[in-house]
Amino acid sequence: MTDFREFETEIGGKKVTIEVGKYAFQTNGHCIVKCGDTMVMCNVCMNKEPRPGQDFFPLSVDFEEKLYAVGKIPGGFKKREGRPTDQAILVSRLIDRPLRPLFPKGFFNDVTVVATPISIDYNIAPEPLAMFASSVALTISDIPFAGPTGSVEVGLVDGKYIINPTTAEKDASLIDLKVAGTKDAILMVEAGAKEVSEEVMLKGILFAHEEIKKQVAFQEKLAEELGVKKAENLPYYVIDEKLANEVKEFGYPLMEKVMEHFDRHERERAEEKVNEEVLAHFAEIYPESEREILDTLYKVKKEIMRSKILNEGVRPDGRKLEEIRPIWCEVGMLPRVHGSAVFTRGETQAMTTCTLGSLRDMQILDGIDEEEGKRYMHHYNMPAYSTGEARPLKSAGRREIGHGALAERALLPVLPSEEEFPYAIRTVSDILSSNGSTSQASVCGSTLALMDAGVPISAPVAGVAMGLIKDTESDKVAILTDIQGLEDFLGDMDFKVAGTEKGITAIQMDIKIKGIDEKILTEALERARVGRLYILKKMTDVLAEPRKELSPYAPKIISFTIDPDKIKDVIGSGGKMINKIIDETGVKIDISDEGVVNILGVDPEMSQKAKDIILSIVEDIEVGKSYTGTVERIMQFGAFVNLGYGKEGMIHISKLSSKRVEKVEDVVKVGDKVEVSVIKIDKGKVDLKLLGVFAD
Repeated sequence: MTDFREFETEIGGKKVTIEVGKYAFQTNGHCIVKCGDTMVMCNVCMNKEPRPGQDFFPLSVDFEEKLYAVGKIPGGFKKREGRPTDQAILVSRLIDRPLRPLFPKGFFNDVTVVATPISIDYNIAPEPLAMFASSVALTISDIPFAGPTGSVEVGLVDGKYIINPTTAEKDASLIDLKVAGTKDAILMVEAGAKEVSEEVMLKGILFAHEEIKKQVAFQEKLAEELGVKKAENLPYYVIDEKLANEVKEFGYPLMEKVMEHFDRHERERAEEKVNEEVLAHFAEIYPESEREILDTLYKVKKEIMRSKILNEGVRPDGRKLEEIRPIWCEVGMLPRVHGSAVFTRGETQAMTTCTLGSLRDMQILDGIDEEEGKRYMHHYNMPAYSTGEARPLKSAGRREIGHGALAERALLPVLPSEEEFPYAIRTVSDILSSNGSTSQASVCGSTLALMDAGVPISAPVAGVAMGLIKDTESDKVAILTDIQGLEDFLGDMDFKVAGTEKGITAIQMDIKIKGIDEKILTEALERARVGRLYILKKMTDVLAEPRKELSPYAPKIISFTIDPDKIKDVIGSGGKMINKIIDETGVKIDISDEGVVNILGVDPEMSQKAKDIILSIVEDIEVGKSYTGTVERIMQFGAFVNLGYGKEGMIHISKLSSKRVEKVEDVVKVGDKVEVSVIKIDKGKVDLKLLGVFAD
């Protein structure tokens, strides 16, 4: 596309401009979406052929932060953007999730989607524009894509839903909701909320869908005006019909027996034997078709599992549709850790620890957002051993970062404010065993670990993952509570809902089919509420509320306020004074611009000593008050006394004794500890007299 065209539309009452054809001519699709001063460029490309042996659709989505977009130079030695920030990874996932289900089955060509914010007005968030731009670029490209999709953020301020709220509106909003979908149904939901009801959340999602329909209609018209034609004669992976029918006929009864095993490990062993038997049976008939045979058996297994759920109400492990797996929890297992807990649900097990630190330990953010740091951090790890696999450990990937962010979002609304609890807080969820819904297990484990650490959360939070099996021909639907791994892989939905007894705090929904409607959403939210309350009861039976005392190994905080004008005195030139206090006492000290001092230390005596020192520094010298000091210098006319931490006064030779003094050294020497009283302060100069010589 080389002809420059410009189009206009509105999203949430704001003018949005779409430019195509002017830049990036060698891409399959390109656009720049602009709203106010925020501009996002999106480029999509497709390889002409799939890679040899490719057996899945390799879609790559990147939200590429450029700090020039907000007038920043990157930190570090290299002074260039490096590894994507967690926020960039989370936005990449937001873009990916509604797009992925809309590519054709058997399409294995590499496709890349790169959304780059190139100019940012902090009042107009780039994330929803990037999601919209990605759909536009794919829609006007020749890449096969069953879109368009629409994407919006929704806020709720003073009872009113708002599309793509400003920064101020987000701060005041009860929900932070992101929704994507087609004109017919919802594909993706991501939300944080301040304990709102299911009804409030559902109305927000449906409100978003009305705006999404407008975006889709605009893109359809755009594609029509541009005369878009999709690529033809692309290679698709298709299993030979004759092979598929023969394998299904032979393998179906064998796989039916496999699915009668409710124990996961027995079922997997039986499935391996069936795979070997079927491959051996067709080895001579289809000698070069092992992949096609195994793929057909996978489809057979999927068909049987879905049929048993839809027609018999029987799940792979024998549970009923609304039944939650057995749960057990424990807390305080790790004696030296500030807070610890294990949450186990079926074969899913999460161990979470809570660590408390000073506000100086909060995470520093170096991205395109206004936010510069965060006080609460939740990290999620899923090592290979959690699924019984032998693979080397590696750093957190997109999945781990996404799951950690979901649990973090779920717990934020119940955390105490910085004023109430002036600590940095880090929870770490290590998944010890995985078989479905580990992110929600980490929510539950983190709640217990926070309470075990004595963090005064306002209410416990639990989470549950809902699933869906939908027959497209009959429209028969089964909603599953607490899905396990197989139901996630072979099902149509992964709908995670976390919250308190009062309401929802976080949602994440992914759909593998072309969307779900209001009826399914309503029922899924209600089932999730019932499941959440059941799990909360299991958790609070173990630990009902936060512990009253912190762990003896957790740092304790003394908090007080000083005059902001005195902060410089406490810090000292080049930080010498505050570093001296820290060296003497072994504590950590944080001082806010408003003069709030937080002293954090394990030894209460040292913390109190640090407080006393700081108070002595900021205390004004007063006429008539007595002080203990050290003689530092002696001159002919008197002695200079260090009154401690930057304060100094002078005893004139006439104030050393009631009698005449010939030499200062006759009365005091350098290093002497003396008791003095302040007799005069003039323009910062402090005059002293030696006590015990003159009457007060």
